[in-house]
Amino acid sequence: MIKFIAKSVLIVTSFIVTSSYSNSLSAVTKSSTSAINPPAIKTGADNYEKYLPLLKDKKIGIVTNQTGILSNKTHLVDFLLEKKVAVQTIFAPEHGFRGTADAGEHVVDGKDPKTGLSIISLYGDNKKPKPEQLAGIDIMIFDLQDVGARFYTYISSLHYVMEACAENNVPLIILDRPNPNGSIVDGPLLEKEFTSFVGMHPIPLLHGMTIGEYAQMINGEKWLKNAAQCKLTVIPCLNYNRKMKYSLLAKPSPNLPNDQSINLYASLCLFEGTNVSMGRGTEKQFQIYGSPYLTKTNFNFTPKPNFGAKDPLYNGKECFGEDLTSYPKLTKLELKWLIKAYQNTSDKTKFFNAFFTKLAGTKKLQQQIESGVSEKDIRESWKKDLEAFQIMRKAYLLY
Repeated sequence: MIKFIAKSVLIVTSFIVTSSYSNSLSAVTKSSTSAINPPAIKTGADNYEKYLPLLKDKKIGIVTNQTGILSNKTHLVDFLLEKKVAVQTIFAPEHGFRGTADAGEHVVDGKDPKTGLSIISLYGDNKKPKPEQLAGIDIMIFDLQDVGARFYTYISSLHYVMEACAENNVPLIILDRPNPNGSIVDGPLLEKEFTSFVGMHPIPLLHGMTIGEYAQMINGEKWLKNAAQCKLTVIPCLNYNRKMKYSLLAKPSPNLPNDQSINLYASLCLFEGTNVSMGRGTEKQFQIYGSPYLTKTNFNFTPKPNFGAKDPLYNGKECFGEDLTSYPKLTKLELKWLIKAYQNTSDKTKFFNAFFTKLAGTKKLQQQIESGVSEKDIRESWKKDLEAFQIMRKAYLLY
């Protein structure tokens, strides 16, 4: 009898230990699986439970383009119309509503053939919505995918939309999206005298903010005309932090076809202010660079007209340079290619053009490169400004 009781106790104890171990293992497995497969990032557009109630019985204007899509690839405009939201007008930035216009090409007003909605261009002669264009609009929505660079003009359009909304008492809702370069804050700060549509605010070349965070900075720092402030609501992304890898749902512009080009964009776009091509007119836009004036190398390419580049620089001419399609992911603004190209060009007097200063936001960078200042010392010259910006930026971060 005692043996039987002892045996029963042993079995029960064994069951409890095994069950407890099994439950612990299940919890660990569940935790590990969760770590390996974290919840999917939801953009502001996908966070529609937060904004649809705000749009009920309102007339809506919307600033968007081909990047304004939900995770199921439904365009935001179509989604809103399906939800019986009274969309009145579409406002289109650089590259147009469908994102097919070349960089710098004027975007004209028109009508969307699918929905019949009027499209008003914000890239060309009219960069800021006019009072008559906002007449009858109760709420403006802004949904554009930014790439985190000061000279990417979607944040310039944001400035003018916020200004127009502030002046005409129209609330603005921003549907936030991750910044694919969101962990990088680097480069020279824009100096006020070099303000233009490719640089409107005293920020570094890579600002490390989402467009919603950036809008809060514009408001908070009173950068709008007459220090006006826009009535702003940011619908945040969910399950996101700025260190996460994020692949865009759609090309943000015709010449940024993939993750590699988006990561290299800020570093290679400085070549726009030189006589060097960064691959427009090829299938490797912003992943290669070269020109007929650089030292001959084993890598060459010949630009030809294509989607996004109707008349590319050096159309039909052989260019020599470097292929960066497999280059490791950048975590800073990279200057070495710009410096190397300047040192190797056959005619240094024709290397830089006037646009370079607008892109750099300062005359110093060109002067430093021409004077042979090392990359290390150039970067050191930004340090104090970057530290001050980082402190200011903290107040506006959401993630």
